Amino acid sequence: MRHTIYILLFVCLHGMLFAQAERSLIRKGNQQFKDGNYDAAVIAYQKAVEQNARNDKAMFNLGNAHYQQQNYEQALQHFDQTAQMSHNANLENKTLYNAGNALMSQEKYAESIPYFQQALRIDPTDEDARYNLSYAMMKRQEQEQENQQTDQQQNQQEQQQQDQQQQDQQQDQSQDDQQEQDQQNQQEQQQDQKESSESQQQQAQPPQLSKEDAERMLQALTEEEKKTLEKLQEQKMQTIRPTHKEKDW
Repeated sequence: MRHTIYILLFVCLHGMLFAQAERSLIRKGNQQFKDGNYDAAVIAYQKAVEQNARNDKAMFNLGNAHYQQQNYEQALQHFDQTAQMSHNANLENKTLYNAGNALMSQEKYAESIPYFQQALRIDPTDEDARYNLSYAMMKRQEQEQENQQTDQQQNQQEQQQQDQQQQDQQQDQSQDDQQEQDQQNQQEQQQDQKESSESQQQQAQPPQLSKEDAERMLQALTEEEKKTLEKLQEQKMQTIRPTHKEKDW
């Protein structure tokens, strides 16, 4: 029985020592945080969390120290862990509020809105959370409008590029067609010139006769000339009249 008592007593003393060490580290971190030494504060809070990962105050302060370092991603991670483990409504409200601020610092307004809404559910009188919720909703609307304008401009640029590409393609096709037509016209012109030249050469050349054709033509000319001469001779004989001259006695 005593043995059991000693063990329980040892466990309680061990837990008290660890709790004192946690509190000491948190106090140290708080002092460094107050002095603006956020790097040293992170180290102190981190050690306290390593000793007790369920210490919501150490986790919350660790998130705040990262936030002051502008390490918003790390800060958000620790705030989320704090909100999940904490059973203290006041601490949970502050954690959600700080998480929303960490997101707004990164201009993630749409993502910050649910955190402010949850903070207001816990404490509807939190005017800071209400103001930041309205601000985040306004900035989200501005971002959506800017994104729409950006999308429209991008679509217009893409359409202009497509139109320009289509116009360039049509122009290139037109040039290709014109070149092809010019080449075709040139070929046709060359062919016409060639045919015209060949026709002129054929007209300039004398007809080619065989030897037999030439002899027949010569014989025909000889016969024609002979007939012509005979005809002329006959006409001449008809025109000559006899003359009667008296005899001189």
